[in-house]
Amino acid sequence: MIPLVVDTDTAADDCFALLVALLDPRADLKAITIVAGNVGFDQQVHNALLTMEVAGRSGEVPVYTGARAPLEREWVAADDVHGDGVGGLRLEGEAAASGDDGVGELLRLAREHRGELRIIAIGPLTNIALAIQADAEFAANVGAIYVMGGSVNARGNITPAAEYNMYVDPEAAQIVFDAGFEKMVIISWDPLTITDAVFGPERIAQIAAADTALSRFFVTANQATFDFDFGAGLGGSSHCDALTAVLAIDDSFALETAQYRVDCETAGELTRGATVFDWRSTRPNCTVVERADGDRFFDYMLRMLGTKL
Repeated sequence: MIPLVVDTDTAADDCFALLVALLDPRADLKAITIVAGNVGFDQQVHNALLTMEVAGRSGEVPVYTGARAPLEREWVAADDVHGDGVGGLRLEGEAAASGDDGVGELLRLAREHRGELRIIAIGPLTNIALAIQADAEFAANVGAIYVMGGSVNARGNITPAAEYNMYVDPEAAQIVFDAGFEKMVIISWDPLTITDAVFGPERIAQIAAADTALSRFFVTANQATFDFDFGAGLGGSSHCDALTAVLAIDDSFALETAQYRVDCETAGELTRGATVFDWRSTRPNCTVVERADGDRFFDYMLRMLGTKL
């Protein structure tokens, strides 16, 4: 089994990425760490705990809180996209975070599973940057990190230039890009997500027709994101976080990859959080997934969400 940590700003598609990490039999999810991002911090914690409850795994995986704000910037929410992230659903039981030292847990697990731990980073990169700053060996201890963020020299989704996770904490992103991870895989917003990880009305209807607890959770939690993305012209809801989790477990879902030097803009007045993917560099720091098997990814999600627990 693959030892995993999911570092998340839990809303909508983050929840579905957690379902992948919780339910795929190849995954050994060691911890969930929460970082400031999509919605209010305490709501994010609730959403992670709720997702564990829906997956039938309440109390089995520790949830740790991490950075409640970016390194240097004011926090910027995305609740206009996600609502509360779960469509108003609430925990049925009582649950709470296991502790508040998410960064310390990242450091501990990286040491304990040196060379094997895979981190699925699907929010702003604040927790990861703090771990790098706290331990010079952290990046070397991590087997691989899968980062959802950025756009390959293309459009953003919060500004014309920047994807949300990079925009919220660009300083953290640059620390991560400079850290020297042995294997860093980037799952970008544009073009990858909006080409290969969008579920249109017909696909959502297929998921709804499964009529399981998991599929009903998906449809409800996803509705706000679907409405926003569809209104923005994507033709459906985007599922970059879930795709990131699937790729971290099974890289055969990636059809084309390339090596790039990736950096994040921290000084630009109009380009804060923009990512520059240098295809010419002789010192690449990332493997970038350029094309994924979108049909197979949807089939995987439909099969998982159709499971009766």
